[in-house]
Amino acid sequence: MKNILLAVAGLSPQVITETLFALHQNRQTVDEIHVITTRNGKEKIYAELLGGEKGNYHTFLDEYGIDPKTIAFDHENVHVVMDEHGIEIGDILSAHDNERLLAKCMTLTFELTSRKDTAVFFSVAGGRKTMSSCLTLAVQLYGRSQDRLYHVLVSPEFESNREFFYPPKAPRKIELKDNHGQPFIKDTKYAQINLVNIPFVSIRKQISPDHLNEPKDPGTLMLSLIRDEEAGLTLNLKSRKLIYKTLELDLMPSHMALYAFFATVKKDCAKPGETCGDCRDCFLEMEPFLRHQDSISQIYQKLCQGRSATEMSDSGIIGLNPENFRSLRSKINKAIAAAFGPMAAKEIEISSTGSRPDTRYGILMDKARLEIVI
Repeated sequence: MKNILLAVAGLSPQVITETLFALHQNRQTVDEIHVITTRNGKEKIYAELLGGEKGNYHTFLDEYGIDPKTIAFDHENVHVVMDEHGIEIGDILSAHDNERLLAKCMTLTFELTSRKDTAVFFSVAGGRKTMSSCLTLAVQLYGRSQDRLYHVLVSPEFESNREFFYPPKAPRKIELKDNHGQPFIKDTKYAQINLVNIPFVSIRKQISPDHLNEPKDPGTLMLSLIRDEEAGLTLNLKSRKLIYKTLELDLMPSHMALYAFFATVKKDCAKPGETCGDCRDCFLEMEPFLRHQDSISQIYQKLCQGRSATEMSDSGIIGLNPENFRSLRSKINKAIAAAFGPMAAKEIEISSTGSRPDTRYGILMDKARLEIVI
């Protein structure tokens, strides 16, 4: 597995070599390095880390016997925050600058965590606090189980020293300053660098797959998690009730018989898949619908608990025609809208598509969300 280091850095590029040192001490290799910084931070990295063979990055690799060819890190791996005009931002000083910084963190984190067979080590030790916060947020949104979020703790007196980049193999004395700004000399063998693994809660697996095709802003990703579970509709033929969410609607036998017929047609649709989308294959034109009179009559008789068909009027549900069908449908739909609201009614009611004489009728709700209790 390839290990990638992504760090934020400001005017102290030492955090990069300090992080590399800490990882090296923990026997963790790094194959690729990326840094998010500002224009001023970039100039510091170029001058103090990547500045030829004497750059502190190169001296660190040489001193600890690491082949520079094994780590991909050059000027192209330094990612500078830019404004909307493509101009490099010198420092993070405003809310607008912070928005651009967050976008850079989100984009780069998305790209690196999208690679297969990799683990990303995120270092939040450098730069302004807002840089650490933005990268941490990106990790919480896109981080995977194999990724790690790190902070590097350096002995305070060495942390503030511009000449200290990592503990050299051969200790040497350097000039430091105390809390009062007074200089003093101390040996680098006393420098302590600790790698702190920061636990994070990732929501990546809860993000819908269509939001993982390209980088998104945090607001969009968070809203994708706030999804109401789509409610189903239960037809209880025993109690002659329609049940939607916590609401119930009592239907008279003729209305329930007609509605149950269309629900059964929807459930019996042989088309694969549980969602219907724009499909209307189960919708029936008037003439084919009327040929199902016997099926509707049987449902009605069951609802009437065995009442003889001879006792029933043949001008209503037992003797359907275009006129009384439209009347029954209208009454059913009005009752549904009154009970469940107009928004829910759009997918629950007996809908129509097309214009006369080619109008077709059916229920829009996905068949997987319909349940018929006999």
